[in-house]
Parts: sequence; structure tokens; C-alpha cells
Amino acid sequence: MTNLEPDNELYNRGIVDVSHRYPKMYVVRPQFFIPIITLLRSASLKSLQYKDELALVKAQNIDITNFENELESFKSGFAKNYDLASRKFASAIDEIDKAIKELEKVKESLQGSEKNLRLANDKAQDVTIKRLTKNNPTMADKFKAIEE
Repeated sequence: MTNLEPDNELYNRGIVDVSHRYPKMYVVRPQFFIPIITLLRSASLKSLQYKDELALVKAQNIDITNFENELESFKSGFAKNYDLASRKFASAIDEIDKAIKELEKVKESLQGSEKNLRLANDKAQDVTIKRLTKNNPTMADKFKAIEE
């Protein structure tokens, strides 16, 4: 703020930027002091408003990034669990197939045993005294003696 050079038309017109000679410097007359303070205040309020909006946008970007990270984490965790479950499912099916094959072998063995038991039973039913004594004269004589 200056009262020097009262007849200078440049300085009498209002706020004058002299930053080309002195950085961040303005020249004003006393009657323009309140308007420059008002301008500076308005500029700083706007700057603060922009700063708040920028902080809000940054927070939203962080929220979006966090959401995307959580979504990716969920997807990778789900894929891992799906893969594990799929492998266990396939393993269980393989085990069932092996058990079925083993049971088929046991079934075949039991059917073979049943056939052999039937044949043995048929042979036991065909046993008669005549057959037992056919080539044994000693036993044939004893059975004749008992019958008489």
C-alpha cells in the first residue's frame, strides 16, 4: 500500500501487479486496500473449496481402489476354493470308481464260490452206498451182512 507518487495514473487506477520486478508483489492505494483483501479472501476460500473437493475425489478413488482390491481378493479366494473342491470331488469320484471295481471283483469271487458249493452239493447228493462200495469188495460184503 502506498501514497507515493500521488499523480501516477498507473497506481491510481486500482490494484497494480509489479511481480515482473518484485515476485508476489502488488501496489495499491489505501482506498483499494479493502477490495484486495476481499479478493485475497475469496481466492483463498475458493482454493480451500477446491482442496476439499480434491480430497473428496481422492477419498472416492481410494474407496474404488479398495473395492476393486476386495473384489479381486474375493474372486481369487473363490477360484481357489472352487479349484480345491473340484479336485476333491474328482478324487472322490475316482475312489468310488475304485471301490466299485473292487466290489465287482468280490462279487465275481462270491459267484465262483457259490458255483463250487453247488457242484459240491450236487456231488454229495449223488453219493450212495452202491457207489461207495462199487470197487471195494470188503465194504460190499459188510453191507450185505448188515442187510441180511
